[in-house]
Amino acid sequence: MDHLLHPIALTMIPKVGPVTARQLVSYCGSPRAVFEAGKKELLAIPGIGPQITTAVLEQKVLLQAERELEFIDQHGITACSYLDPGYPERLKPLYDSPVMLYFQGQADLNALRTVAIVGTRKPTPYGVSVCEEVIESLAALNVQIISGLAFGIDIAAHKKCTELGIPTIGVLGHGLGMVYPAQHRPVARRMMENGGLLTEFTSQVMPEREHFPLRNRIIAGLCDALVVIETAEKGGSMISAFYANEYNRDVFAVPGRIRDPAARGCNNLIKSHRAALLSEPADIGYVMRWDGPLKGKGLQRQLFVELDPEEEIVVNLLRENPECGIDFLLCRCGMAGSMLAAVLLNLEFKGVVRALPGKRYAWTG
Repeated sequence: MDHLLHPIALTMIPKVGPVTARQLVSYCGSPRAVFEAGKKELLAIPGIGPQITTAVLEQKVLLQAERELEFIDQHGITACSYLDPGYPERLKPLYDSPVMLYFQGQADLNALRTVAIVGTRKPTPYGVSVCEEVIESLAALNVQIISGLAFGIDIAAHKKCTELGIPTIGVLGHGLGMVYPAQHRPVARRMMENGGLLTEFTSQVMPEREHFPLRNRIIAGLCDALVVIETAEKGGSMISAFYANEYNRDVFAVPGRIRDPAARGCNNLIKSHRAALLSEPADIGYVMRWDGPLKGKGLQRQLFVELDPEEEIVVNLLRENPECGIDFLLCRCGMAGSMLAAVLLNLEFKGVVRALPGKRYAWTG
C-alpha cells in the first residue's frame, strides 16, 4: 500500500481537489514527484499558488497520510488511486473523478449493470412504494444498486436491496471512520455482506454540507442509469441528475402531481428532457436493453407498420444516421421537443425504434 502514500497526501492539501491534483501530477510526473519538486517548479505550474506550494513543501500531509494507511490496514479497507488498474472503469474517463477511493464491503465496483436510485429525504408512502417496485423489477436483471445512505429514498432503496439480496453500495459524504446518519448503522452493516460503503474522503473527515454534492457526482459517475424518485426543485437529487446528464448516463424520473412540491424536481427533469418519464418500473430494463432481445419486432414486421408523416420523418433520419442523439433529431426534424418525444415513444411501441443508453435512438431495421 506504500504506493498510495503520496496520492492520499495530495487529497489532504487544502484547496487541492481532483482537478488540481491531476494538474500537479501531470506537470511533475507522478504523485511522489509532486512532493520531491522544488518551490520554483511548483509555482511555475498554472493554478498552483503560494498556499498550495507551502503545504507541499512542508510535507505535513505525508505524516497524516501515513496514519491513514494504518487505518486502512486495520479496518480491512480497499483503497485505490485514479492511477491504479483497480480504479472503477466508469469513473476513469471523468475529468473530476476522485483522486482516491476507499471501499469497505464485498461488492464489485465494476459490476456489469448499475442503477443509482436517489430522491427526497422526506418521501411520501407512494414514493417509497415506487422505490421498492423499481428495485423488485431489477432483481432478476443482475443489477447493482447505488445510493447515498441518506434518509428517505436512499435508505429505502438500500433496505429493499438487503431484503432481496441485491448488491447495494452506499456512497458517503464523509470518511469510513463513521456512519452518518447514525440510525443507519444496522443497514450499513447488512450492506457489507453483499455490497458495501464507498467514499473519496479519508477516515476522519466529517459529513459537511459541501461534501454531499461531491458524493452525488460519484453516485452519478458509477451508474449506467439514474432514477429520481420524488424531489423538490433544488437538492441533492437534482445535483445527481445534473451530473448524470453531464456524464452521459441515462436518467429516469418518476412523475408526480403538478402541485406537489415533492414532485416538482422530477416533473421539471421530464419537461426539460433531462430525464425520461418512468411510468413502469420495467421501463428501465427495456430502455437499457437489459431485458433480452425484443420478440416479434424484427424487420419483416416493420415493413408493414403504418407510420404517420411525423413518424416517417424521424424513421428516415434514423435510417440515414444510425444511433442519433436527441439533440440531433431535434435540429433535423423541425418538431417541438414535446412532439418529438411523443413520436419516439410511439415508434418504440411499434417496434420501429429502440432507445439506447445516452439518450440515443436507433432504427430497428
